[in-house]
Amino acid sequence: MRWMPLFIILILSLSGGIYLFNNIKEFNRRRVALVSLIYVTFLGTILFTPMSFTGTSVYIMPAGIGSVNLYHITYDLGFIENIALTVPLGFLIKRAFSNISLISMVPIGLMTGAAIETMQYYLSHMFLINRTSDISDVVANGIGIVIGGTLVLVYHYVYEKKSLEKWI
Repeated sequence: MRWMPLFIILILSLSGGIYLFNNIKEFNRRRVALVSLIYVTFLGTILFTPMSFTGTSVYIMPAGIGSVNLYHITYDLGFIENIALTVPLGFLIKRAFSNISLISMVPIGLMTGAAIETMQYYLSHMFLINRTSDISDVVANGIGIVIGGTLVLVYHYVYEKKSLEKWI
């Protein structure tokens, strides 16, 4: 029962991979889509399964419902890791929806972080994956998504020399 979220993630990823191979013929588009799929699969596995990753190891968390922190924001290594974890997500969101302004990325980032933490809370209670829902993670995820969106703007400015009016 605890591994049901992982099985669902893997089935969705496999289905997405098959779809991408069958429907995207251009090599560069297929490569970007597959790398994005691998990232989203990795992200889902880290966030929604009992598997936990530290900087040097992988371990299985014991069964439990986790805890909730809605009041205290802690700025520690986990905060930095959550920012780094969601920078590519911000990059993907901004690339997929280029008409979203950078200012709009702030509430999108915070809502995405809140959705992730809410899902972790729900899955911890339903499948005992023992995830902690934390306000620090919501803020860190929001910052990471905004940084990712900003990197898209920098990329377009530096490498493609396009007008930033469309992107900001």
